[in-house]
Order: sequence, then structure tokens, then C-alpha cells
Amino acid sequence: MARPVQYDREEILDKAMQTFWEQGYCATSMATLVETTDLKPGSLYAAFESKQGLFLAALDHYGALSAEKLKARLSKSESPLGAIESYFDRLADDIEKPRGKNSCFLVNTVLELSRRDAQIRKRINRHFGNIESAFVDALTNARERGELDAHTDCAALAAFLMNNIWGLRVLAGTKPAPGRARQIVWLVKQILRG
Repeated sequence: MARPVQYDREEILDKAMQTFWEQGYCATSMATLVETTDLKPGSLYAAFESKQGLFLAALDHYGALSAEKLKARLSKSESPLGAIESYFDRLADDIEKPRGKNSCFLVNTVLELSRRDAQIRKRINRHFGNIESAFVDALTNARERGELDAHTDCAALAAFLMNNIWGLRVLAGTKPAPGRARQIVWLVKQILRG
């Protein structure tokens, strides 16, 4: 009797995520996934059923990690508004680095697949909703602490922030001129401070 294959699911998802992130769903073959995950095709199919199943699991993995990191970052700060501003400053820094990942796997997936795949669109919207909810919570906390006007619509402001994050992530793919992302972030912060 054959021995069951042992593997670390998180490690496999990390490797698959990196591959899909770099190449996109359509350009990533099962042969490439077999090579990058170090699993045999039968093991990949047994664990994830298909290339799409592995992709969806990797997308969920990335979405959950992104929301967790953001929530932790926003909740640790003495100033919720300052934490949001710091997030945008870091985003601008990442975009202006000469090398490295400054795109977002979720945004890349929207651009590549969401118009033609309702299942993927539904997952993306769930992950974006979780991230937006973290901003609503931080903005509500900022309003309660007096960092924002008492009449601030935190849900609308969070939607505005999300829209700017998406735009900045798309801008990152164009390799913008130095300072361009910082100008946008400066304007976002001006609006945030009201």
C-alpha cells in the first residue's frame, strides 16, 4: 500500500500563491505548479482537485493574511488615524522601491479574472470586504477618540480609502515616476484629516 504524501499546506499555498501572483492564473501551468510546490500532480489534484481549486485556496490564503496583518497593524497603534496614514506611507514606499512586489494578488486577480468568473469575483469581494471592515473599525475608533469629526461617515471614508489602495496598486504596475505615489498619498491624507 502506498504511503500518504506528507506536506505542509501553508507552505504549498505560499508557493502556489507566489507563482500565481508573479505569472497570473492563465499563464501558470500545472507543470509549473508541480515544480514550484514540489508535489506530484496526483498529490496536487488530491489536495485541491484542480488548478482552479489550488488558485482559490491560494487566493483565500492571501486574502486572510492581508486582512489579519492590516487588523493587527491598525489595532496596535495609539492613534488609529496615524496607523492608517502610516499604512499609506508604507504603500507609497513599496511602490517607489526599484524592485520587489508592490502589486496586490487580489487586485491582479480582479484585473485578470473577475469580469468573467463569478466565483472568483465573489471571493475577491469577500476579501476586500474584510479589509474595508478593518478600515471602518479603525476610522470609527478614530472618530470616538476625536481624531475625526463626530459626523464623519466612516463607511464612506473606508470605501474611499479602498478605492485609493486599488488605484495605487494598479499604478504600481506602471512603474510610475518617482514621487507620483507620494503625491497621491499626500492628497489621501489631506482628505482623511478633513
